[in-house]
Amino acid sequence: MNPLATPPSWLTRVGVFDLETTGVDVANDRIVTAHVGVLDIRGREVAARDWLADPGIPIPDGAAAVHGVTTEYARAHGRPPGEVIAEITHALATLFQQGLPIVAYNASYDFSLLAHEAVRHGQPVLKAPHPVIDPLVLDKAYDRFRRGKRTLSVVAEHYEVPLDAAHEASADAVAAGRVALALAKAFLLPESAAELHTQQIGWARDQAASLTEYFIKVGRLDPDESLDGSWPLRG
Repeated sequence: MNPLATPPSWLTRVGVFDLETTGVDVANDRIVTAHVGVLDIRGREVAARDWLADPGIPIPDGAAAVHGVTTEYARAHGRPPGEVIAEITHALATLFQQGLPIVAYNASYDFSLLAHEAVRHGQPVLKAPHPVIDPLVLDKAYDRFRRGKRTLSVVAEHYEVPLDAAHEASADAVAAGRVALALAKAFLLPESAAELHTQQIGWARDQAASLTEYFIKVGRLDPDESLDGSWPLRG
């Protein structure tokens, strides 16, 4: 760790993105809430938009317990999912077009689920999102041997980033962005967001391979199974 590291210039403004969903299956689960925002170099949110969708399927009790949105609430207050997905995709594409990197914690989950939802509802797909900054991948790469979980709440606490409403899309998105800024102060990141994006592709692949090996060892995966290390879109 380098406490004297200076954040690279491309971190002056970053987009932030998070989804809360009906579950963890990127191909079959649905978007419930979403947040897209912009942070300045101090971690202050200077632009933001939130969405609530009626996912069109029941929200499992377990998922509702995490993010607080029930099936009944989503049906009463949520918007049609196709409209929501189109607007989220457009918001992200606009930030990329402006040259902003977008921070998403466990980015391959959020971007992959959004892509599947777009296909499901006949909306444009955000193809090859770039550049993406994933604090989960970065933290594992730069502080590889630190023990403990790597959930957003745990990692945020480690980097002294407040997270008062975990599993709320806006709170998680902003906290992830602030963790990215903290990582840039703690470690020497590349001067180019594009270079860092490319490095994360390899790191994510290696991290998935390592986790696959561990899961096989402890019996959570069969020897012929493997985790998908594709990033930021899963194959």
